[in-house]
Amino acid sequence: MTIYDISEKAGVSIATVSRVLNGSSNVSEKTKKKVLDVINKYEYTPNAFARGLGLNTMKTIGIMCADSSDLYLAKAIYYIEQKLRANGYDSILCCTGYQLENKISSLNLLITKKVDGIILVGSNFIYENDADNKYIADAAAQVPVMLLNAALDAPNVYSVVSDDYTSMYEAAAQMIHSGVRDMIYFYNSNSYSGKKKRAGFQAAMEENKLFVPGRSLQYYQGSHEDIPAMAEHLKELSDKGISFHGIIAADDTLALAAVKYAKAKHLKIPEEISIIGYNNSMLTECCDPPLTSIDNKLETLCQHLISTLLGVLSGNEMPKKTIFSGELVKRGTTR
Repeated sequence: MTIYDISEKAGVSIATVSRVLNGSSNVSEKTKKKVLDVINKYEYTPNAFARGLGLNTMKTIGIMCADSSDLYLAKAIYYIEQKLRANGYDSILCCTGYQLENKISSLNLLITKKVDGIILVGSNFIYENDADNKYIADAAAQVPVMLLNAALDAPNVYSVVSDDYTSMYEAAAQMIHSGVRDMIYFYNSNSYSGKKKRAGFQAAMEENKLFVPGRSLQYYQGSHEDIPAMAEHLKELSDKGISFHGIIAADDTLALAAVKYAKAKHLKIPEEISIIGYNNSMLTECCDPPLTSIDNKLETLCQHLISTLLGVLSGNEMPKKTIFSGELVKRGTTR
C-alpha cells in the first residue's frame, strides 16, 4: 500500500493525501475523513509523510551522485547541501558510480534511513529502457524523488533541467555564423543530458548542411580527469586527416584539452581554431585565452530544486518539470 493506492481508493489526488498526512489545514474535514478511512482500513503506515499523524520527520534528505570528483556534480552537491542546511535539513550522500545495480542499492539504503526525500544529482540515473528506471519509480512510491538535469515522467518524481539541447544548438549556430564551417562536437557521455547536447549540435549542423557522419561527432572514452589523454585524442584525429577549425565540447574539461591540443599544434586561438566549453566552471579561467563556455545556470537549478522539494514536503502542488535556459558566455577562445 502506497500513497498512490490511497489516493486511488479515496478518489483524491496524491497531493491531497500528502496534505492530510502532513496535517495541513487546507483540506476539508470530509476529504480528510475519506483519506484517513482508507489508511485505517488498509493499516497503511507512512514514513516521511507521516508527520501529520504524529510521527516525526527525520529532517534529512538523501543525495545520490555518480561521481563526486566530477566538477559539475561536486558543485551541484555544494549548492544543494547549502540550501538544505539553510532550511533546517541534513543530508546523506551516496556516490554510486555508474553501474545500475549500485544505484539501486544506494537508493534502497536511503529508503531504509527514513529520509524525507531523495535527490538524484546529474543525468546518469535515467535510462532509455523504461524497465531500468523502475527503481526510481519504486522509491518515489515512498518519498518524493527530485531529478537534477534529468527527467522522468512518474508519480512523485520532480525534474529541474537545463535546456541543453537549445544551448548547444545556439552555440553551434553562433560558431557557424562566425565563419567556422568544419567543427566537431567532442563528448564523453551518453547520459540524458549528454544526448540532448549532442542532438542540439547535430541539429544546427544539419540545418546548415555541415553535418558529416563519422566526422562531426567525436567520442572520447577515457578518464574524465585525464586532460593530456583528451588532447592526444584530438591530435590522433588530426593525424588521421580529420580537419577541424572549431571544437564544441560537452564540458569544460574537454574544452581545456582542446586548448592544450591547439597550443601543441601551434594553432592561433581563436583565429585558426575556435573552442566552446560547457558548464562555465572555474576551468574557464585556467587557460590562455580564457575559455568561452555555456553557463547552464547550475545554482539557479539547485535553488529551484530545493524550493520544489520543500513545497512537496509541505503538501503543496508543485510543477513536475521546470526548464531553465543556458547562456553562452563569450571569452577569448571564440571570434
